[in-house]
Amino acid sequence: QVQLVESGGDLVQPGGSLRLSCAASGFSFRNYVMSWHRQAPGKERELVASITSAGAGGSTNYADSVKGRFTISRDNAKNTVYLQMNSLKPEDTAVYYCKAWRVSGLYYWGQGTQVTVSS
Repeated sequence: QVQLVESGGDLVQPGGSLRLSCAASGFSFRNYVMSWHRQAPGKERELVASITSAGAGGSTNYADSVKGRFTISRDNAKNTVYLQMNSLKPEDTAVYYCKAWRVSGLYYWGQGTQVTVSS
């Protein structure tokens, strides 16, 4: 069965760093676009970063709000996608979700991991 399991969320002070991981199983990971999304209380879920499939070269894309601070990467041998988050700000506080998707419309979501940035 398909599973996306996020981990790495925590409470961190402003300016700190975290690395989120999303371990995938049950589908052909390398053939899927992987992305990270986040949802803060009272707000809509938003795209944070994405990385194309192995066959498409692993190109990355970022929301303007995280450019230069966050880095998405994938390890196709480990079926895992990462989100390295540096220079964290209070406004980065949210539940972070990973998503696997294909252009055909097929997609899967993880259950989310909480990131809280506060002093």
